[in-house]
Amino acid sequence: MLKLSDKFLEGRRLETMVENQTSYTLKNAAMHVFETHEQAEKVLLQFNQPVLASMIAGKKVMHLRDYESFDFLPGESLILPANETMCIDFPEAKSKNPTRCLAMAISEDKIKKVLEIMNESMAKDDQREWSLMDYNFHFINDQGIFQILQRLLFLFSENHPSKDFFVDNMLRELIIRILQTNERKIYTSSQISINSNNRLSFVIRYIREHLHEPLTVEELSKKAYMSPSHFYRIFKTELGISPVEFINNERIKLATGLLQNPKLNIKDVYMQCGFESRSYFNRVFKNRQQLSPGEYQAKIKSINKYKM
Repeated sequence: MLKLSDKFLEGRRLETMVENQTSYTLKNAAMHVFETHEQAEKVLLQFNQPVLASMIAGKKVMHLRDYESFDFLPGESLILPANETMCIDFPEAKSKNPTRCLAMAISEDKIKKVLEIMNESMAKDDQREWSLMDYNFHFINDQGIFQILQRLLFLFSENHPSKDFFVDNMLRELIIRILQTNERKIYTSSQISINSNNRLSFVIRYIREHLHEPLTVEELSKKAYMSPSHFYRIFKTELGISPVEFINNERIKLATGLLQNPKLNIKDVYMQCGFESRSYFNRVFKNRQQLSPGEYQAKIKSINKYKM
C-alpha cells in the first residue's frame, strides 16, 4: 500500500472535508493528493491532461462514462484520458480514517516522447509500434509501478533543486511500465479474441488455463516452437516481464479472487494456484499486494462485514 510521509501529512493544509487537495506542479507533470474526511456521493473530478489515479487508503466507487461502476481500492491504479469526467462515491470516508488517492496529470507531449524512445530502442518482434494505451485502464500495481509511485510521492514533495530532472526520469520509466502492463492486458483479456496463429498468445492462453499445474520456461518454449533463450527474450520484450513473473502475476490474480471465498483456507488457495509451498506463496503474494494472504483475507472480511 502506498504511504504518505510524515513530512507530507504535516505540511498539507486541510481546507475541505470532501476532496481536500494538496498539489505539486512541475514541468511535465502535476501530482495531486486528495483526502476525503466524510462520506459523499457523486463528486465530480476532471483533468485537462491524461491522468494516472492511484488509491492510497480507503475505498472509492468509480462511475465512468460507458463503463460499469467499480470499487477502487488501495494497490490499484486507473489511467484516464484528458477531460474525462470521473463521478466518485466515498462510502467509507471518516475524519479519523480518510480516503486518500493520488492523481498525477502527465503532459501528452511527455507521453509522445517516451513512445518515440520505445519505438526506436524497444521494437516489438512483430514490427508493431508502441502506441497510446487503452484509456480507462484499471489495473493492480505490480512491484515496479508501486515503487515508482512511492518514489514520486517523495520527489514531488521534496524541496530539491534538481527534482524536475529526477521526476522526469521517473516519469519515463513509469510510462514505459504502464504501457507494458497495458500490453499484457491486451494479450490476456478474455474479451479479445486470440489469434491462434500468434504463438505468444497461444502460450499465454495455455498459462492461464494451467495455472494449477507446474509451468517451466522450457515447457512453454516448446509449445511456442522456440528455443528457451529466444522465447524468454521475445516474451520479455513484448510484455515487459519474464515468463516466471507473468505466471506468478496470473497466479496471484487468481489467488486474490479465491481468498474472497470464506469457504477456502489459505492452503486450498495456494494449491489451486499452482504454488508448491505456503512460504513461497506468502512471499510472492506480499511482494505484489503489500499484504500477506492472511491480512488480505481479513481485509476482505472487514469490507464484506461493512456491506452487510
